[in-house]
Amino acid sequence: MVYTARSIFTSLLLASALICAAPGAIAQDKAQDKPRVVYVAPIEGIIDLGLAPFVKRVLDDATAAGAGAVVLEINTFGGRVDAAVQIRDALLDSRVKTIAFVNKRAISAGALIGLAAEHIVMTSGGTIGAAAPVLAGAPGAGSQPVSEKTVSYVRKEFRATAESRKRPALVAEAMVDADVAIRGLIDKGKLLTLTTDEALKHKVADFRAETIEDALKQLGLAGAEIRRAGPNWAENVVRFLTHPVVSSLLISVAMLGIIIELRTPGFGIPGALGVSSLALFLWGHWLVQLAGWEELMLALVGVVLLMLEVFVIPGFGIAGILGIVAIFGGLVLSMLGPGDTAQFIVETVTRVVFALLFALLASLLLLRLLPRLPFGARLILKRGLSSAQGYASAPESDALWLGKTGRTTTPLHPSGIVEIEGHRLDVVSEGDLIEPGQQVEVIRVDGNRIVVRQTTKTT
Repeated sequence: MVYTARSIFTSLLLASALICAAPGAIAQDKAQDKPRVVYVAPIEGIIDLGLAPFVKRVLDDATAAGAGAVVLEINTFGGRVDAAVQIRDALLDSRVKTIAFVNKRAISAGALIGLAAEHIVMTSGGTIGAAAPVLAGAPGAGSQPVSEKTVSYVRKEFRATAESRKRPALVAEAMVDADVAIRGLIDKGKLLTLTTDEALKHKVADFRAETIEDALKQLGLAGAEIRRAGPNWAENVVRFLTHPVVSSLLISVAMLGIIIELRTPGFGIPGALGVSSLALFLWGHWLVQLAGWEELMLALVGVVLLMLEVFVIPGFGIAGILGIVAIFGGLVLSMLGPGDTAQFIVETVTRVVFALLFALLASLLLLRLLPRLPFGARLILKRGLSSAQGYASAPESDALWLGKTGRTTTPLHPSGIVEIEGHRLDVVSEGDLIEPGQQVEVIRVDGNRIVVRQTTKTT
């Protein structure tokens, strides 16, 4: 056999290529032999704002661990649209493969989360759809329809999500808007809900699987290590604090404590309880990205203004009113998110108003009953102070000054000195600040206090 120079050179090149490729092939075989990791996160119950941070954390952990996929095991009738939108955005931005395992239903906000996943797998007897936005009513009352503007917003969110995942956009819109009709699938006037077979037929779901392991096998992740994630204690606390009932209760307790503190001297347990409840409310809503620094500063300014009203400025005036308005605005804004409808804003304002009214009525009742309660009796001085002990009431001569006028010789802030008929008297104003040289009138005598009111200015 005769070997030419060209054949020898070709053989050497092939041998070099095989030698160089061998380590890479061995490493690839080892990487394939190594089991992948898959994270599984449950999406069940009501979808609330506390669920979004949990899903984001799982996606971040899976990305950092180099996981093969994140499986969202969905079984929900829905919840808040803004919470679902946050989860949807996190899924679309995820760098790790995402799988929506619908077991057994992904209704309303759950459907949007499912559509945002890279793959949709459904169990037998599953359903997905029925995502018409509604306004939740009061406890025991039915839901109320929303405006066309809100329906349009949610419909386009569903369409954009379906388009980004190459799913039929019109089918996604029909889940939200009853005016969308699809020949052979849904008539006008009805919302679309798909069964597992229908979702597979119309290319919404990718395939059917009865277990997560079966779904992973069909996606080429057979034998992967499954790590089931769950909300940690902090996320559970946040979900608890942002629950509508708990939020309203925190507002009521906060305002109840502040109102009682305004009606009683000093700063004690009611004020501390009120400020703590307000802080818990704002902290929970800040963690779910509803309350920002603006809302926190607004509420803080309100508390500072009320403290100035209690400790610095006598009476109840502009500072107190502005403080209440600032706290009210901070509370309302802390409960609103992007895409909230006008109806939801009205409902939120109503909830805060009712919480404030409840706190006001409860404070009036508590202040009336406080002296009769066992612990309240220790706070209220009931014992009489007799003259035998050295105590005496104000002189009866003080009543003679009632209705008389005089001139301030010192500033009344609110106490000071007034000269009436040649006598210098210690008096207090009704709360207004009165400068020296002003004419005042004695309007009442409360015990040993002579109360005056400015009449006209003098020169």
